[in-house]
Parts: sequence; C-alpha cells; structure tokens
Amino acid sequence: MKSVRKALRDGDLEKDTYDRLECAACARALSTRNDPDEIGSVRLCEDCGRRWRAIG
Repeated sequence: MKSVRKALRDGDLEKDTYDRLECAACARALSTRNDPDEIGSVRLCEDCGRRWRAIG
C-alpha cells in the first residue's frame, strides 16, 4: 500500500479545488477508514477499491 504523498507525486491521486483527495482513475473523492490498532488512517476509493495510507 502506497502512502498518500507518494501517490500524489506519482499521479495516482489528485486534489480538487477544495484540496480534497480524488482517485485519478475514477475521479471520485476518497473516503477514510481509521483502524484504532494502527498508526495513521487508510484512504480508499469506493469504485476501484485501491487504498493509500495517510500518516500524520
């Protein structure tokens, strides 16, 4: 699973005019899942199922 920062650099993710993260393949806003047992959160695209780790 890539980090959000690396995915932004690679072009897998984009930001809209309000700085929300969008999947570049689906052009859909990402949702957030927080697991209390892990550090950070997971951002995921509901359409294609791809996941990115948001740390910080």
